[in-house]
Amino acid sequence: MAMVFERTKALTDVQFHYCPGCTHGIIHRLVGEVLEEMNEVGNTIGVAPVGCAVLAYQYFNCDMHEAAHGRAPAMATGVKRVHPDAMVFTYQGDGDLASIGTAEIVHAAGRGENITVIFVNNAIYGMTGGQMAPTTMVGQKTTTSPFGRDPRSVGFPLRMSEMLATIDGAAFVERVSVHNPAHIRKAKKAIRTAFECQKSKAGFSLVEVLSTCPTNWGLSPLESLDWVKETMIPYYPLGNFRRPNGEGGSDA
Repeated sequence: MAMVFERTKALTDVQFHYCPGCTHGIIHRLVGEVLEEMNEVGNTIGVAPVGCAVLAYQYFNCDMHEAAHGRAPAMATGVKRVHPDAMVFTYQGDGDLASIGTAEIVHAAGRGENITVIFVNNAIYGMTGGQMAPTTMVGQKTTTSPFGRDPRSVGFPLRMSEMLATIDGAAFVERVSVHNPAHIRKAKKAIRTAFECQKSKAGFSLVEVLSTCPTNWGLSPLESLDWVKETMIPYYPLGNFRRPNGEGGSDA
C-alpha cells in the first residue's frame, strides 16, 4: 500500500501529551513540515517555553533548549549569536510570551534579533489550571475571573502582534488561526515566510497562532473551534501586520 501521508521527519515518534481538541499538535506539525521542506531540520535549534508546550523538546526532532518562564527570546538571542547560521526559533504560549516574558519579546524585536517566534494564543493559562491570561477575552470566565474578565479592574486583552509590528526591528509579524483546513494552510504559509525571513537575515519574525483550549474553556473540541472563529478572531483579526519592507496591515 502506498504511503500518502506520514509524520514529518522534523517530529519525533512520541505521542503528544496535549488534551483532546488542543491545536498545539497541528501547530507542531506545521512548524515541522516547514523545517523539513526547507531542508533545515538538522540545522535548527529550538527553545521550548514554560506552559502547555513545555515538553516540546521531546517532540521536535532537532536540537532543543528549555528556557525559564518567559525567557525564550533571551535564550534564542544567545543561541543565534553563537550560531548565526542556524535556524533558531522559540515556541511560546500567551502566558509565557505576553505576561512574564513581555519585556523579553519586546526587546528581542527592538534589537531586530534574527530569530523566529511561534506565539500560540489560546487566551488562557492552560497548564496551570485555567487562570486569566493577558490575552483572555473581555467577559471570558476563568479560574481567576469566575464572573468574566472585567476591563475596569484588570484591563483589556493585549494584541501582541499589533504592538510588536510597530517596532522597527520586527521584519515580519502575522496572525493566523488553525480552526479549519483553509486557515491551517494559511498558517503554514505564514510560518514558512517567517523562517525564510530569518534565512535571508531580514531580522525578527513572529507568527501568532490562535489556538484552542477545550479543557479550560469548558467546551467540546468542535465548540472550541467555533469559539475561535466567533469570539477570538473579531478581537484578534487575522492578517499580516509587518513585512520586511515595513508595510503591513490586517488583510484577513
